Amino acid sequence: MAWFTREKPGVEGSAEGEEKRIRTEGLWLKCDSCSQIIWKKALDENFQCCPKCDHHFRLDARARLALLLDSDYDEFDADLRSTDPLNFVDSRPYTAKLKESEASTQLFDAVISASGTVAGRRVNMCSMESKFIGGSMGAVVGEIITRAIERSLSSRAPLIIVSATGGARMQEGAVSLIQMAKISAALMRLDDAKIPYISVLTDPTTGGVTASFAMLGDLNIAEPGALIGFAGPRVIEQSIRQKLPAGFQRSEFLLEHGFLDAVVKRAELKNYIARSLRFFCD
Repeated sequence: MAWFTREKPGVEGSAEGEEKRIRTEGLWLKCDSCSQIIWKKALDENFQCCPKCDHHFRLDARARLALLLDSDYDEFDADLRSTDPLNFVDSRPYTAKLKESEASTQLFDAVISASGTVAGRRVNMCSMESKFIGGSMGAVVGEIITRAIERSLSSRAPLIIVSATGGARMQEGAVSLIQMAKISAALMRLDDAKIPYISVLTDPTTGGVTASFAMLGDLNIAEPGALIGFAGPRVIEQSIRQKLPAGFQRSEFLLEHGFLDAVVKRAELKNYIARSLRFFCD
């Protein structure tokens, strides 16, 4: 029966059909919030924010640097790597997870430390990479951030840290938890020297990072809709056996309850930081 056979060119499986699929693959994305289908170029032009509902998609660490710094910047401590201090193994060795994350992100750990300018003002900036083992903080992340703080102390340049993390890295145990105190102590020296520190909290900022340096800024800024907290909402609900309020642990909720100084849209973030630096430094 002829009607069972597709004879027209361009059907699935034909060379033309395969070419059409390849040409359009990856050009469209679906918004996680409103389910709108978005042309990728339009998303790129809108700072990775949905043009319909303004949902802020996650940015990688290098995109953050490009967004906030003026142009070229110098990187520091990019060669530091974890030594797997506990020889940790769960479903697979920690070393295997490190190698996988290195290959996928082209980084040796979950933060980039850079020196550049914001609206012409010299700053030191650390940008966390959530794709590297969940952006978790181990010994290397702690050391890189501490060195950036010390660099700000010696140069008297303001410090900006952009957090995107699941918290302390469990594969490094107490070694990772020590970084909370290490970074916080360094930030106290920065505060004593009256050098500004601006903390930018993005989706997600949780765990030991929230419990330490992410909330210690002279100015704590978050992006709209960012998940910010210590334990996750599901864990809290199971612990207290109560339903949490709508929007709990989202940046707008935290601003309303006094945990943040501002919630700033991504397109406005660089100008907001520049104005804040003028307030602190001029």
